[in-house]
Amino acid sequence: MSGLQGWDGDVTALHRSYAFPDFPTAIRGVDQIAVVAEEMQHHPDIDIRWRTLHLTVSTHDAGGVTQLDVELAHRVAEIAAALGAT
Repeated sequence: MSGLQGWDGDVTALHRSYAFPDFPTAIRGVDQIAVVAEEMQHHPDIDIRWRTLHLTVSTHDAGGVTQLDVELAHRVAEIAAALGAT
């Protein structure tokens, strides 16, 4: 979890919520996360409620968190920051 500011979790999954400035920006965030997830062949669980994204990352076939989840969490954090999410 070191270096993953705002993320919480344990050995089974990492979790984070981001509040975007507005709904269209939240949707852009989902779109950008989707592109990265496809590139990595690693897909987070995403729940969107108005302008807030709730994300969970876990490597299901490994039964928990792997380095791939940590890398995806970092990429998601970069996207969220660039779009002004808190």
